[in-house]
Amino acid sequence: MIAGLTCVILLTAPGTYFAGLLAPHPVIQTALCGLCFGLAGTVAAMTPFGKVSGAHLNPSVTLAFMLSKKIVWIDALGYIIAQIIGATLGTAAVYAVGAIFAPWHLFSTEVNYGATIPYTHISIWYALASETLVTGLLIVTLYWLAAHPRYKWITPWIGGVFFLIMNPITAWLSGNSANFARTFGPDLFAGNWSGLWIYLIGPFIGSSLAVWALQADVFGKLHLLEARLVNFGHHGRVPHLEDPDFKHAAPEHYDAYRTHLEDLHKKQRTAPGDIAAPESAS
Repeated sequence: MIAGLTCVILLTAPGTYFAGLLAPHPVIQTALCGLCFGLAGTVAAMTPFGKVSGAHLNPSVTLAFMLSKKIVWIDALGYIIAQIIGATLGTAAVYAVGAIFAPWHLFSTEVNYGATIPYTHISIWYALASETLVTGLLIVTLYWLAAHPRYKWITPWIGGVFFLIMNPITAWLSGNSANFARTFGPDLFAGNWSGLWIYLIGPFIGSSLAVWALQADVFGKLHLLEARLVNFGHHGRVPHLEDPDFKHAAPEHYDAYRTHLEDLHKKQRTAPGDIAAPESAS
């Protein structure tokens, strides 16, 4: 969130170098905002925390996994609460920099801390329709990639490409949030509540419609094994933070996974350079 908002502010706030450079090219400017924010999500997904959680990063993604029965409702609620808190703390960090560095406060407030705002010169229903459409397409894209073994590796990278393409087409209507948490954080600090409902209802409708289409095999028969967008192959189990890349073959082989973690803990308890005492002769 911090990286994404920082990029949006630097690319769009009047007075910044990049905004001045891109002002004559609004299509490129909008596309780059989408690319940078999407790639910020990729960076988050590649951290150990992203590899453990599966890097949903978005209530719409979590809702889609819940509706497709890849995650239970109580876990989905925890994901969504964490996503909203994370977005709020990320925006708070951006806000705090402005309290220390006055020019940054000016830049960030001019663009409402990178908030997504509906276009006001047409009916608000166009913004709602845009959020619904963009979210639906995003969920279908992520689901399709994650369900194909050959293309799984692309899944955490697709966000930047997706919004690079979609932003010049529809961002002028609503900002292309497709993520309630991403909108909530900046709106909280900008005090902008008038259009927040659009980014709650639109993405959730889009996510629900996407799951319905996927379950109806509109895009072919897809079989998604787990509620993850990165670090696949854990068969529904949560990887351990100390070694999130370790894979075990299947749930029935969990004993091997537990043994691996025990060995890892033993190595961590042994300080580098320590030499085990020789065993006494019997």
